[in-house]
Amino acid sequence: MIELLFLGATVGVLSGFFGIGGGTILVPLLLILGYEVKIAIGIAVVQMVFSSVYGSYLNHKKGTLDSAMIGVIGVGGFIGALLSGNIASSFDDVTLEIIFLAFALFALMRLFIKTKEELPQREVSKIWLFIIGFILGAISMTIGVGGSILLVPILVGFLHVPLKKAISAGLFFVVFSSIAGLISHAKIGHVDFFSGVTIGLASLFGVYIGIHLKDRVGIVLQKRLLVIFYFLVVAYLIQRIFI
Repeated sequence: MIELLFLGATVGVLSGFFGIGGGTILVPLLLILGYEVKIAIGIAVVQMVFSSVYGSYLNHKKGTLDSAMIGVIGVGGFIGALLSGNIASSFDDVTLEIIFLAFALFALMRLFIKTKEELPQREVSKIWLFIIGFILGAISMTIGVGGSILLVPILVGFLHVPLKKAISAGLFFVVFSSIAGLISHAKIGHVDFFSGVTIGLASLFGVYIGIHLKDRVGIVLQKRLLVIFYFLVVAYLIQRIFI
């Protein structure tokens, strides 16, 4: 119980600070604790429901949430994530870990790509926003990540959304994808509700701290910390899978 509460608080801080659903760090930590990968994914999905809903509420109060734009992407993500449980069941554990590693590597590499945030924000048709959400929801919930690690660089790099606004949007997207992902994984039997709810409740405290820290640090420091975070995740997964 103590370990689960500590995990929840830690993941909550990271979720709020970096605008991620929490699964990117929670799944590797649960693997370290001995959970099977499919159960770890299910627990991460439960935690993401808690942290994303609460974090998005805090971002909305601070006025950093563009709910109109992300709403369309979110609906697509919800529908796509409903397929995630069945997709995950079609892969073995090692394959899922390799896919998770690929996501973490992408998240790490894209932090070294410079973006021009001073460009005016682009307008994209709702159909394309829906398709983006659908694909991200289906793929990300299959491995227990919220999808924001892909959505944030899309919003910043292609739609020229300011970084802090994109981070808030990424966390709001996780609300849609995680709820649908929970439904899908629960039907397949991948969810340990006791562990997930315990971690999820503890994460609310961490999310509160993370959201406030995010608004008090510069973008450069935030990116450096995120690089360190993803590097540690990638290093652990490489060691676990290949060594």
